[in-house]
Amino acid sequence: MESLGEKLKTAREAKGWTYDYVSHETNISSRYLEALEREDFSGFPGEPYVLGFIKNYSEFLGLEPEGLLSLYRSLRIQEQPVPVEQLLKNPSPVPKIIGIAAIALAAIGLVIGAIYFFPRLPKKAGAPPDTARKASAYTMNTDSLERRFYPGDSILVTEGTKSYKLVFSNLSDTVTITTPGDPVRLDLGQEVTVDLNSDGIAELRIIAADFVKNDSASGALLRFEQAAPLQTAAGNPPAAPQESPNAGRDAATVIFSSPNPFPFTLQAAFQGYCLFRYEILSERDRPGRNEQYYQRSEEISIPAQNGIRLGISNAQAVKLQVIGGGRTVPFETGGAGEVVAADLRWVRDDDNRYRLVLIQLD
Repeated sequence: MESLGEKLKTAREAKGWTYDYVSHETNISSRYLEALEREDFSGFPGEPYVLGFIKNYSEFLGLEPEGLLSLYRSLRIQEQPVPVEQLLKNPSPVPKIIGIAAIALAAIGLVIGAIYFFPRLPKKAGAPPDTARKASAYTMNTDSLERRFYPGDSILVTEGTKSYKLVFSNLSDTVTITTPGDPVRLDLGQEVTVDLNSDGIAELRIIAADFVKNDSASGALLRFEQAAPLQTAAGNPPAAPQESPNAGRDAATVIFSSPNPFPFTLQAAFQGYCLFRYEILSERDRPGRNEQYYQRSEEISIPAQNGIRLGISNAQAVKLQVIGGGRTVPFETGGAGEVVAADLRWVRDDDNRYRLVLIQLD
């Protein structure tokens, strides 16, 4: 039977993926990926990181996370030292008798002390009732901040000349954080980036380092880091990646890039009244067009293998994001009131790499 590390390594090598590629796609450092495959957990900041990384890495490889987490727990149990008394075949009964006698004498002493001293203690005034915990407000004055947050706690992050407030709003199966834009949700060990000023560039990175699901009283250990964008030679952030997969078409927005295409899910969250049409591309068992009017707060998820053809009556009435390969990428299709027809599909470029792109249609 393969061990935890062997299963991870075999699955990765079967796909022909390097540590650098997996690290880029999952946001898990290469040194942690190598350590997981060696089953060397000594270099991790804590066990929550190990559990979170195993879950994310196994899902990215297409493995069953629960089975690998069970293998990890079995390893940890095996590493626990065996009590000395279990190693002795016939331990002497004398130390046990002495221990029992000592405990009995201590218990008698406590009873006598309680009878003698407690009646003489002055009566205390009634203890004040427990007060509800007040929400804490933190300010991020350095490049990073790590604290245990509880529902209602907030953090103030300064970007340029403006400050932005984020609030830890809920803890259930995931952690929910309210941001200046849309709320973000994190699983254990997961990392997300946040665009604070809606300029298309993520300025903040959030990591859910430790929490117990559905246990708000224990809070969640969160780490906030500045996510400085890459700079061009002129010192400005680079533009969003563009490519022209077909001659004669407008430039296409690249969502994912990968050596091989993989299944993805399109999530649509409606902000207002909108006619939304979609058609699954190149899947014989899912033909036909789906068309429906949606209202504010409604959501749909559309899984696909190859691509999806979209028709939207008002581009700003729906928030779109793609989930796949262990990543979540939001994107826009057009402006307010704009009618959009577009393909979201995999294409292969001249370097034999695959890109999931959004192509505007005439």
